[in-house]
Amino acid sequence: MSVGEYEHEPVRGLPEYLPAGETLVWQGEPDWWTMARRVFHVRTVAVYFALIIAAHIGSQLYRGAPVGDVLLGSGWQLGLGLSAIGILAVLARAYARSTVYTLTDQRLVLRTGVALPMMVNIPLDMIMAADLRARGDGSGDIILTMDPESRLSYMMLWPNVRPWQFRPVQPSLRALTDVHAVAAALAGVVDSSGAERQQRPASEPMGSSALAGMS
Repeated sequence: MSVGEYEHEPVRGLPEYLPAGETLVWQGEPDWWTMARRVFHVRTVAVYFALIIAAHIGSQLYRGAPVGDVLLGSGWQLGLGLSAIGILAVLARAYARSTVYTLTDQRLVLRTGVALPMMVNIPLDMIMAADLRARGDGSGDIILTMDPESRLSYMMLWPNVRPWQFRPVQPSLRALTDVHAVAAALAGVVDSSGAERQQRPASEPMGSSALAGMS
């Protein structure tokens, strides 16, 4: 497994062309609005400010304050709430646009980061399990359980991690609109990789091909 910064991207989501013998299986990115709702919690923030404004208006009217003064006095709260929601929405869109998930028949590559773009290369033989978290609208996340020997940084991968799971860090494919299809593709290549490892001579190191060209 390797992690590195990149400056040039000859292929979307990858620092260089795929080596011979490696096949692209799937490539996608988070949906920004799903990320805004599920990762940045814009709806929760909106409800929070709505309750604050409603409580303020109600208390002022109960005390007999003029309606016009009450509404005018609530303007700064409304402005603060809209600003907070706007900032979170912009961040969600920026992170979604800067993130690309690439699945090949040998590895999973996460390109992520707004201010400091990073490439995280995960050989398939480092993935021990995958947990599908699907929602009613077909969107969801795929949370990976890694080999205990993997060394990953929560802060470096965020928001592409399982929330609040610091040790061990669990990389995640977040806010996917077609999560079931992606889960099926991932399961297929991981199963194929496992069968290939069982047939591989013991002298051949596992995952060597998956690390090629991603240092």
